[in-house]
Amino acid sequence: MGGAGILLLLLAGAGVVVAWRPPKGKCPLRCSCSKDSALCEGSPDLPVSFSPTLLSLSLVRTGVTQLKAGSFLRIPSLHLLLFTSNSFSVIEDDAFAGLSHLQYLSLANNHLETLPRFLFRGLDTLTHVDLRGNPFQCDCRVLWLLQWMPTVNASVGTGACAGPASLSHMQLHHLDPKTFKCRAIELSWFQTVGESALSVEPFSYQGEPHIVLAQPFAGRCLILSWDYSLQRFRPEEELPAASVVSCKPLVLGPSLFVLAARLWGGSQLWARPSPGLRLAPTQTLAPRRLLRPNDAELLWLEGQPCFVVADASKAGSTTLLCRDGPGFYPHQSLHAWHRDTDAEALELDGRPHLLLASASQRPVLFHWTGGRFERRTDIPEAEDVYATRHFQAGGDVFLCLTRYIGDSMVMRWDGSMFRLLQQLPSRGAHVFQPLLIARDQLAILGSDFAFSQVLRLEPDKGLLEPLQELGPPALVAPRAFAHITMAGRRFLFAACFKGPTQIYQHHEIDLSA
Repeated sequence: MGGAGILLLLLAGAGVVVAWRPPKGKCPLRCSCSKDSALCEGSPDLPVSFSPTLLSLSLVRTGVTQLKAGSFLRIPSLHLLLFTSNSFSVIEDDAFAGLSHLQYLSLANNHLETLPRFLFRGLDTLTHVDLRGNPFQCDCRVLWLLQWMPTVNASVGTGACAGPASLSHMQLHHLDPKTFKCRAIELSWFQTVGESALSVEPFSYQGEPHIVLAQPFAGRCLILSWDYSLQRFRPEEELPAASVVSCKPLVLGPSLFVLAARLWGGSQLWARPSPGLRLAPTQTLAPRRLLRPNDAELLWLEGQPCFVVADASKAGSTTLLCRDGPGFYPHQSLHAWHRDTDAEALELDGRPHLLLASASQRPVLFHWTGGRFERRTDIPEAEDVYATRHFQAGGDVFLCLTRYIGDSMVMRWDGSMFRLLQQLPSRGAHVFQPLLIARDQLAILGSDFAFSQVLRLEPDKGLLEPLQELGPPALVAPRAFAHITMAGRRFLFAACFKGPTQIYQHHEIDLSA
């Protein structure tokens, strides 16, 4: 642009109006114009009367309060655009759309507290942006600006924060975007499955996610799949299983197996050899050992699938069953009888481990060695543990221990034993279930006497902190939780002993939007 145009804008910054005699009909009222520059002070009829070949434009104390999307589409040749000492109430995304030649943009001293996140979209030729003198609120709304500044070739003058109080007078370019917590999650109700359930297990078969529920009062293992037409979960198949406490799926190539652990009447293995067939009972599992199962888990040992079924009868025993030919047969009796025994398979130090817990004694940790599980250690100060579940985060292994009367606990493996990390009030709890959903390590503490609490692991603190109460609808005696991703959406299943299974959808909320 010409020197006269540059001089005009420098003078505009000082609030001086330089009078040029523009060609008749080419310059709006209250503006001073040259061949390719315009300076306006007051209330010009922006922007329709400007020449489409204008290169520089300065607007000072104009009274303009809104910049709508595409405000400058009729003057696409602008190289320099200044707004000074205005009071904007609205600036929309793409307000500067079409300015493909813009190099210098000034929004200084315009009483701006925030900016829309796509304000500079398409402005690839910018070399300088001046945002100084605005009372920016340095909350999640400016996060995009902090992330944008290092990615552009333009110099950016940002000034200081006006708020919040903890950041007052802090220069924007000194802020670390990583310290901003601008992502929230929410679990909202999606669907109800009528009958009560004791366990819920996700699995994928032939590339499609499924869920299987153990429904003792209905006497069945109910398999659910996704109905793409109705956009809901629907029953696909049910397996008769009176007094069932756990339905554990296993997929081996085209074959699907489901272990139905039943409190009375023996435990059964169901099989579907290939797609298109229905599941059928193929084996009664260890009828002399599994008399009153309380829990079942799947684990892999030396490349082979195995089930461990925790038994709670004096005459029975917790048993490891491994695949041998067409069926699963006892490999090892693991533990003497204990009331309400619970099993959890996990890996520590690169080796398979098994944790057995009971309300009658401390949890006992076994490790796999020499083709058997051998006792390694117990967990001190952990009496009356109803169930255990583990998760991994940041290279560490954590345990969630459910206690019905005392505080439930979070423990961390230190290389030789689990050490107490955190305690959480949990009277009436039967389940403390960790779940990794998207990027969030959650844990849900379900209670028979209170609302179920969703907690989230805060990486900076290494602790679980409250996120939300689960509901409405409120859960009635929850016993198990699981999540599944379907059609790009994430769902949480909550199996309840005294009420219907509830399904919630996981939503991510961008607070910087």
